Amino acid sequence: MDFLLSALLAVTTSPTPVPDDTYNSPGTIGFIATFGVALIAVGLFFDMNRRVRRTRYRSEIRQKLAAEELLNMEVAKPERPAPPAKPNRANQESD
Repeated sequence: MDFLLSALLAVTTSPTPVPDDTYNSPGTIGFIATFGVALIAVGLFFDMNRRVRRTRYRSEIRQKLAAEELLNMEVAKPERPAPPAKPNRANQESD
C-alpha cells in the first residue's frame, strides 16, 4: 500500500511557478497591425460621415426645389370648346 501511495505522489506534478516579471507583449509588429486597423477604421468613419452628409444635403435641396415648383405652378382651367350651335327649326320643310 505504501508503494502505491509513493508511486502516486511521484507521478503527480506540482505546478511550476510563473515569475511575475515575465511580460508578454505582441511587440512592434502587433502594435503596427493594431494601429493600422485603427487608422483604417477612423478613415472609414470620416468617409461614411461625408457620404451621409452629402445624401442629406441632396434630399434637402430636392425638397426645396419641389416646394418652389409647387409655389410657381399655376392652376389654370383648361379651355373648353364652344357648345354646338342650336339648329334653326323655323325654316324646316316637310318631305
